[in-house]
Amino acid sequence: MARIVIDVTAAVRQGAGIGRYARELTRAILQAFPEHRYTLFYAGPVRFPLTWAQAPGLRLRAAPLPEKGMVWLWHRLSLPVPLELFTGVADLIYSPDFLLPPTLPGRRTLLTVHDLSFEVMPETLPAPLVAYLRRNVPRAVRRATHILADSEATRQDLIRLWGVPAEKITVLYSGVEPRFRPVQDPALHARVRARYGLGPWPFILTVGTVQPRKNYPRLIEAFAALVREGIFPEGHLVIVGEKGWQAEGTLEAIRRSGMAERIHWLGFVDDADLPALYSAAAVFALVSRYEGFGLPALEAMACGTPVVASRVSSLPEVVGEAGVLVDPESVADIARGLRAALEDPERRAALREAGLERARRFTWEAAARQWHEIVLRLLKGTQGLR
Repeated sequence: MARIVIDVTAAVRQGAGIGRYARELTRAILQAFPEHRYTLFYAGPVRFPLTWAQAPGLRLRAAPLPEKGMVWLWHRLSLPVPLELFTGVADLIYSPDFLLPPTLPGRRTLLTVHDLSFEVMPETLPAPLVAYLRRNVPRAVRRATHILADSEATRQDLIRLWGVPAEKITVLYSGVEPRFRPVQDPALHARVRARYGLGPWPFILTVGTVQPRKNYPRLIEAFAALVREGIFPEGHLVIVGEKGWQAEGTLEAIRRSGMAERIHWLGFVDDADLPALYSAAAVFALVSRYEGFGLPALEAMACGTPVVASRVSSLPEVVGEAGVLVDPESVADIARGLRAALEDPERRAALREAGLERARRFTWEAAARQWHEIVLRLLKGTQGLR
């Protein structure tokens, strides 16, 4: 039995992305390996309660300050106040969100780095955030006993850009929750459409925070081109995602498109409604310029929806040959990919079956087993984990 501390601040603070990763991986770990003594540490305020966290002897420890206060204490002022002061002694500390808190000397630590967008595409993030991440993430990477990368693409970025030893990094793919499966109940489809003001028309769906890296302006241009060409004459575009940095560019693209009445930005939607939204969509598009993993593409495939995704960074690893891959820098190529997924019924059926099959390969249970194997080897002091 090991004493393991997991920082679940992202799980209680963030709905999508890293928040979902932290919740689902931690949930799977607690369920599959209850023999350890776990402490879940978090800094509030809590948006998503820890009702999912269940394990014998599980301890919850709240930080003495809100999240912003702990960030200032640990990562801006760099005060060496060890995490163990709040959690008690641990054999291993795991952070699923880029940064490591100060720890007692000699502590084994495991860190997840989701992507290096702040290095690869710094122009897509606010300058103060880029400076903060460039200062603190490399320091966490150096301190970590071992690093988990969301994809081989992220692993290669760590090696290429920062010179991290290859044997210090393991790729641990995300999973897809069982609730993401084809929803075929017409009444449920109708309720979800009504809840978000969506009519009975067909639509292309995209999911992700509205910010420059997601490439929404080019997707909007490609969608508008299909409508004008008569390829998708009754179609609409639905964007699910909270407002991020420089969201004004997406709003301007909607105005320029001349299709404002056909483009619906829903903001953040209830997680419970996502399977029905994915299932109702004619096509799911994720044409980001860079992704560390691209979980929404996997969720869409698990719901049986044809996927169009960028052929850059991690997305080919996730989608493989089960989707249509496009150049995210080319509006014409995005339109070509959408057209391919919309027009040919046989191609659509093949994409649906291939997506369902591929999504079955990615489970949080498998991720938890791999995580546990790494932890056991770290606790034994084994080097060269890959």
